[in-house]
Amino acid sequence: MKAAVVVASNRAAAGVYADETGPLIVAWLVEQGFSTGEPVVVPDGEAVGRAISAAVTDGARVVLTTGGTGLTPTDRTPDVTRPLFDHEVPGIAEAIRAHGLANQVPTAMLSRGVAGVIGSCLVVNLPGSRGGVKDGLAVLAPVLRHAVEQIVGSDH
Repeated sequence: MKAAVVVASNRAAAGVYADETGPLIVAWLVEQGFSTGEPVVVPDGEAVGRAISAAVTDGARVVLTTGGTGLTPTDRTPDVTRPLFDHEVPGIAEAIRAHGLANQVPTAMLSRGVAGVIGSCLVVNLPGSRGGVKDGLAVLAPVLRHAVEQIVGSDH
């Protein structure tokens, strides 16, 4: 199954520094049996929505984003992701926040990340920090394949 990774970062997109979270997610997806290319690094905002839409159009069954889920004025990933959904899957985002809180990361409650379905693709917003990404992937590990299969009814 095809997957894609979208990194929302103004500074990484401008070349100020190299993104570290995208490659981490790509490696994890490959370990989970998904095929994926390099992360797409875009500035915060509308470019994130365009990159998600392009990945879905290209046949991705999973799109994981990283970054842009906080409270700063440029953190707009959930705002551009949510309108793309056919329907939301709030339990995923809630579980990611709860996992961070259980691991004594109080800032996990500040993440506004969302999760939902676009066509036959599951889209999940992960935080932009390495720790937040690792927490999110730990939550997704036991359910991702089942969720993706369930979207198209192939697990029943």
